[in-house]
Amino acid sequence: MAPNAVSELRNRGGKDQAVEDEGRKGASNTSFTVEEVRKHNTSKDLWFIIQGQVYDVTKFVPRHPGGSIIFVKPGGDVTQLFYSYHPDYVHKLLDKFHIGKVKDSEKTIRYEEDDCEFFKACRSKVSKYFKQNNLDPRTAVSMYVKTAVILATLVVSYLATFYWTSSFVLALLFGVVFGTMKAEVGVSIQHDANHGAYHKNGGVGDWMGTTLDLVGASSFMWKQQHVVGHHAYTNVVNEDPDIRVGDKDMRRCEESQPWWSIHRYQHYYLGFLYGLLSIKSTLLDDFSALTSGKIGAVEVSKFTRREFLVFWSSKVFYYTYWFVLPSLFSDFALGKLALIWFCSEAVTGWLLAFMFQVAHVSEDLSFYHKDEKNAIKESWAVTQVKTTADFSHDSFFWTHFSGGLNYQTVHHLFPGVCHCHYPQIAPIILETCKEFGIKYNVYKTFWQALQGHFKHLQRVGSQEPLFPSLATVG
Repeated sequence: MAPNAVSELRNRGGKDQAVEDEGRKGASNTSFTVEEVRKHNTSKDLWFIIQGQVYDVTKFVPRHPGGSIIFVKPGGDVTQLFYSYHPDYVHKLLDKFHIGKVKDSEKTIRYEEDDCEFFKACRSKVSKYFKQNNLDPRTAVSMYVKTAVILATLVVSYLATFYWTSSFVLALLFGVVFGTMKAEVGVSIQHDANHGAYHKNGGVGDWMGTTLDLVGASSFMWKQQHVVGHHAYTNVVNEDPDIRVGDKDMRRCEESQPWWSIHRYQHYYLGFLYGLLSIKSTLLDDFSALTSGKIGAVEVSKFTRREFLVFWSSKVFYYTYWFVLPSLFSDFALGKLALIWFCSEAVTGWLLAFMFQVAHVSEDLSFYHKDEKNAIKESWAVTQVKTTADFSHDSFFWTHFSGGLNYQTVHHLFPGVCHCHYPQIAPIILETCKEFGIKYNVYKTFWQALQGHFKHLQRVGSQEPLFPSLATVG
């Protein structure tokens, strides 16, 4: 290339950079309302709010390595999700997409600090761990072995339950195994996949996320409730959909929530009612959210074409293989089938409820309230530690059976990391918590964690505390 051509390109590059810099300067003075940003919610026109600033990421959509998770809250405030999913180098890319600021930021929920020094230290150390060990945080061979075992057992136990035996007792036992595998799909395969933590190829993760749809629940609705609501606003009263209650709800999670006399006994009856969780989710909750457009305080996003097809086709597929085909082709009468269905679903419900509930609704964990300015007086990362409890650290069984929920604190700080890496990351987080004087809650056993959950239910269900707090270590 001729010297004058090189010079011309350099000059043009300098002019382009100057134009870009001038554009950013102008963008910093441009203001949008929250409602205006919310209208830009499609793959061809996608905006986000991060720390009160507005970003147009439309051009980046096809290149997003996390796949469809970028659409989990289109046009919304994704501040907490952005910082928890992305390494530091990605933060530096934001300026390229900056188009202005929010003029009515008080309409969005704000933490005292979204990216505090504690969280920066955690990210730096965890990034260093993966770099030094040449590991991809989203992939693990053990995860794919687990996937094969879970899915194979799911199929075999289903066939054995309804078609391979005429013994009702054996069918019931196989039904329990099937229910257990449904729970395993929930806590292991889809949980990682729908957090973008299953594979470095986002498309692979998207399809593995639909394993939840194949066992009856909606991956789309799960992401709305769990990723958008629960992870961003963990234990924030009236915001976290996992602790939402009505005026006459059977459950009370926190002292400020409505109380009525039956709550005195919630630590008894909720243990049984948790068994209905899977039935409620597959038959009622998904359709209720679709009809109302809300899951608690979370406004449900619009379906993409793919999400629409997955939702409805999977519902038809699930009801067909789970209810219709056994009714037509199994050797059992409807009464026995009903018992098999109920026992299998109850096992799924109990496993999911117990393993998820002990993580956040337990003794010594914090609950938060917004002030009159829609603000939470604590940094986001610190709230994740204070609202979360781990259990059974160093247990190979619980790490894999619970899908890493025994390292729930790690998961909440780094939801984009495959749970098979959690045992190596937890000591890093624990060390950093000690450096910053933050208590890391962890029960020695799952049984102790379960006790902590029901003691909490008993305390908040009564007008006076009945049990002392369960001790935590860290």
